[in-house]
Formats: sequence, C-alpha cells, structure tokens
Amino acid sequence: MNAWDGISEFVAVTERQSFTRAANQLGISVAQVSRQITALEAKLGVQLFYRTTRKVSATEAGQVYYQHCRQLLDGLQDAERAIGTLTQLPRGKLKLTAPTTYGETVIAPLVNDFVARYPELEVQCRFSNQKLDLVLEGYDMAIRLGRLDSTPGSMMSQQLSTRRLYVCAAPSYLSKRGEPHSLSELARHNCLVGTLEYWRFEEDGRERNIRIHGSIHANSGQALVDAARKGIGIVQLPDYYVDPWIASGDLIPVLTRYQPSDEGIWALYPTNRHLSPKIRMLVEHLGRYLG
Repeated sequence: MNAWDGISEFVAVTERQSFTRAANQLGISVAQVSRQITALEAKLGVQLFYRTTRKVSATEAGQVYYQHCRQLLDGLQDAERAIGTLTQLPRGKLKLTAPTTYGETVIAPLVNDFVARYPELEVQCRFSNQKLDLVLEGYDMAIRLGRLDSTPGSMMSQQLSTRRLYVCAAPSYLSKRGEPHSLSELARHNCLVGTLEYWRFEEDGRERNIRIHGSIHANSGQALVDAARKGIGIVQLPDYYVDPWIASGDLIPVLTRYQPSDEGIWALYPTNRHLSPKIRMLVEHLGRYLG
C-alpha cells in the first residue's frame, strides 16, 4: 500500500458508521471499501473498527487515527479549493436541507435563481422539519430557523435574516369572542395548536411560555393559517406564514405588546467546506435577498 491507500475509505466509514453508506458516498463497491480497510488495518497492525450486524464504530486506535486522517483530507481539499477559487464560479454538486414550508416557499425560489445564474452547479434540496446530521448524511448546508442549539466545533453558522412570531386571528373570530389584551385571557380562547403545546411571549423583559388549548391540532402552519382565516381560533406563527394575510386584513395581530424578540434564520455548514465558492456565494446570495 502507498501512504494514501485506504485513507478516504477509512474516513468515510468512520463518519458514516457504515461500510455501505461509505461506499455510496465514494461511488465504489462495499467489497472494495472492505478490502481497503482490511489492508489498512494489516499495514498499521491495529483494529480500526468494531463491527456488528447493526453498527460500525471506531476503536480507540481508530478514533486517534481518524483525527489525523481527517486533517490530511481537509488539507487536500483546501488545496483543491485554492485552485478552484481561481475561477470564483460555483460548480459541481451541492446538497442542501431546509425546513419544509420555509424551504419550499422562500429558499427554493432563491436557490433556483442561483442555479439559473450558475448552470454548472447541481443542487439537491431536501425539505424536512427534522434536524439532519450534515456530516453523517453528506449535506453541504442547512437552513435553520429560530434559536441555534450549541453549534459543534465541526460546524460554522452565519445569520441570514430574522423571523418574527405573530399571534393573530380573523376579524370574524374577534367580533364573536373579543380580542385578548393579556396573556391570562388566552385560557378563554380557542388557540390553534401546532407542534408545541405552548406559545412564546415576552413580558416585562422576560420570556414566558403559555400553555394553550384549542379545537385544532396540526403539524402544518398552512393548515393553522387556513383555520385562523376561517374564524375558528387564534394562531401563533412566524411572519412568512401570516404576513400576506395581515397585509390583506384577513388576519389581525393581537397581544403585540407581548411579542417575543425576533429569532435568527441561519445557514449552517461543515467547517471544512466554508472556503468552497459554491457555499460561500450561495450564503452571500441568500443573505442578500433575505436580509
């Protein structure tokens, strides 16, 4: 074996925790991955992985070896990117994930504009409300909404814009049930329930979570907007769901004095990919239009 044989396969198996997923990532057969790992273990004289029918995980020696190999591959990728940045044009494949509704209505049109401008770029979008593991599943970028969990050292984040939560109801509902003026009054109203059983507010500079109850529960913001517009109840949703209906008068904001602070809209991407022109320029493109 030469010095580089098996390194890419070893890193891929370590990060994907699967010979099959590593083979798919590298575009080679599982048998070839297995041969390279076996040869690498024989060369080093150590066992690099614990193998079971369900999982592959690095041994202590494998974990130490991975840290060094990852740095080597990152350095090689940096060298390749340094050449690629001479053209400053996005090209190749880019895998992106974003929350479903925000991704479909806001992010997708902007990404489509970007691809139309740079036709040598191929983008794969997956819209999901699950927080996917970017490294494990091979994503180049994720759009995240609201408060970021503590960002691991392997991730970079950049704020693109903000979103604002509104509590609002249709004029027909407010004419029948009256407008709430305090948080305690929500107990007497039909509050349309989303994925959380509480709504977020700020009172006297402090955050408050108010548990709510209502006749409709749905994990779809569009479904809740429709119910609110039909006068069924009050809803709390981000601005991109309700802005058009507030502008048209179909929905009226209430409890505005308790409105929570704006939350961030973020681009999140693995640290070792932040120099890529396609990532950097897409983040700039999104930030320019969203900001």
